[in-house]
Amino acid sequence: MALKPAGNRVRIVSPAPMRIDGSFVLYYMTAFRRPRYNFALDRAVRLARELSKPLVVLEPLEISYRWANARHHRFLIEGMRDQAAALGSAPVTYYPYVEPAAGQIRGLLESVATLAAAVVTDDYPTFQGPRVITACQRLPVRVEAVDGNGIVPLYSAGQAFPTAHAFRRFMHRTLAADGIDKPHSDPFAGIELPLCDLPRHIVDRWRPVGKGDLSDAARFVGKLPLDQGVGPGWVTGGATTGGNRLRRFLEKGLERYEEKRNVPDDDGASGLSPYLHFGHLSTHEILEGVIEGTGWSAASTEVSARGGRAGWGLDRNRTAFVDQFITWRELGFNGCAYLPDYDRYDSLPAWAQKTLADHAPDPRDWIYNLEQFEAAETHDTLWNAAQRQLVTEGRIHNYLRMLWGKKILEWSESPQGALDMMIELNNKYALDGRDPNSYSGIFWVLGRYDRAWGPEREVFGKVRFMSSDNTKRKTRVTAFLDKYGRW
Repeated sequence: MALKPAGNRVRIVSPAPMRIDGSFVLYYMTAFRRPRYNFALDRAVRLARELSKPLVVLEPLEISYRWANARHHRFLIEGMRDQAAALGSAPVTYYPYVEPAAGQIRGLLESVATLAAAVVTDDYPTFQGPRVITACQRLPVRVEAVDGNGIVPLYSAGQAFPTAHAFRRFMHRTLAADGIDKPHSDPFAGIELPLCDLPRHIVDRWRPVGKGDLSDAARFVGKLPLDQGVGPGWVTGGATTGGNRLRRFLEKGLERYEEKRNVPDDDGASGLSPYLHFGHLSTHEILEGVIEGTGWSAASTEVSARGGRAGWGLDRNRTAFVDQFITWRELGFNGCAYLPDYDRYDSLPAWAQKTLADHAPDPRDWIYNLEQFEAAETHDTLWNAAQRQLVTEGRIHNYLRMLWGKKILEWSESPQGALDMMIELNNKYALDGRDPNSYSGIFWVLGRYDRAWGPEREVFGKVRFMSSDNTKRKTRVTAFLDKYGRW
């Protein structure tokens, strides 16, 4: 993966000129919260070198965003802990800020940016990402937003793709023709930059998180005025922890991925999605590990594969994994980037909206409300177990997550209501909630990225149907039920 210029990953969101008299270059780190394999950090380092300025990395964490709770906050603060350790010896000023109460972060970005020669931020298509871009557009200094989301630059497609098949054809063709641009594994290797201290009036008003609070994230989060009822998830956050999990997967999980990934009893999934979602791991770092020793290159993708998985040119386990974490993951990002209403019911394909509307009046054998779903109080033991895993750990096994959504559709008064409840439950509890892949997975339940299926059924119409009984026949769930069958 030869290094190429990252120009096609950079958007100018504030065209104001750079300020030569500015005190430093500011990297406003909001999505790609990692010290390596980070295009935005690379860009900030490059600007600092060109301008002979210090580099300040400001990593903020608000407390008042929707679905804020102890689970998400703890994971993010554990990431800040790793970040502080990784950047401690680098020629950079790291400024981690956690909002202590709603509204306290107001004015921080503007105050720091008034001192900057230029600002770099992360270009992320969902949730807080567009808000960050809007805030940066108002700054009176040049601001560049850098796309570090995936292997293929986010805005290179020029359109939203309706299916994984169509998107895969585009990816194979693009990678074979253009190769892969790669961020630095160590952005500060051999780099010398001047250092600086931030003014007292800024750090006194917006106090950075101290080492003690970073080292004991559980205690620190427990003091914050947010939802403490959603406890810690099943994994610890941070680039270091995420890197360790990646290495374990490459050593022990990759070679059995195709066979085990859809078996809840064996839990053969990689477990990397929380680290990808919170920006602690990069797809480039993951891909580099997956292809190590295989001789694979971007030229290995087959344009003639017509969008098939075999076009990746890898063995079956690597093909299965790469197709999940590149094709399906980046398809979700593509949809969120090009569909302005990606999180609204009206963004579904016309055929799906029609068939669901045709069957909206159908009688339901069971109807549950949000509180019943949240408490796992349905008649279905397998669904309840999947919901308990979500609530207690912040994840649902990949295969069961599809069933989880299909049953919510089947047991809701309307498909629109089902969508609202899926979004609420997933984004509140899942460690990878609010992610483009969360939205693509939820909307897949309702027909996005899929096709019409027969026979036509009540409630579902031509939308793909799934049942717990069929799931139990197709895969092993006995151990899963034993573990999550009760609170």
